[in-house]
Amino acid sequence: MSLDKIDIAILDTLQKDGRIANTALAETVGLSQSACSRRLDTLEKSGVIKGYHARLSNKALGYQMTVLVHISLSGQFEKTLSDFEAAVKRCPNVLSCHLMSGEYDYILRIAAKDLADYERIHKEWLSAMPHVTKINSSFALREVIDRTAVGMKPELG
Repeated sequence: MSLDKIDIAILDTLQKDGRIANTALAETVGLSQSACSRRLDTLEKSGVIKGYHARLSNKALGYQMTVLVHISLSGQFEKTLSDFEAAVKRCPNVLSCHLMSGEYDYILRIAAKDLADYERIHKEWLSAMPHVTKINSSFALREVIDRTAVGMKPELG
């Protein structure tokens, strides 16, 4: 889907305030309410807008640690990957999982309450996942940036 300046303004505004009323959004981007509503509908149906969510604070919920976990599997056969991915989706502490190129097959971002909680997650979940041959954990010292999307800038030209 090709985005114009108004679409980009809508997306930028929604990223800052996903609860903004259509009236205020339309005013912000310079459209009528009905035109703004039609654009939103198009952005949603095309998949540009995947959903609306409350962004929670892991720390406020007691999850003080972020752990980046590199996983190696026994191979990259389709069944090996699908077995692992089905298992990782069941682990409630996994915030994101990415299939990678390079030395490791996957990188996971995990929320843990503390070191003892991560040890539990490691024993009960990570070590029990199918086809895992190597687990390498790195503990984040500080979060510098955590974006939910790329910045929206209109094309110059």
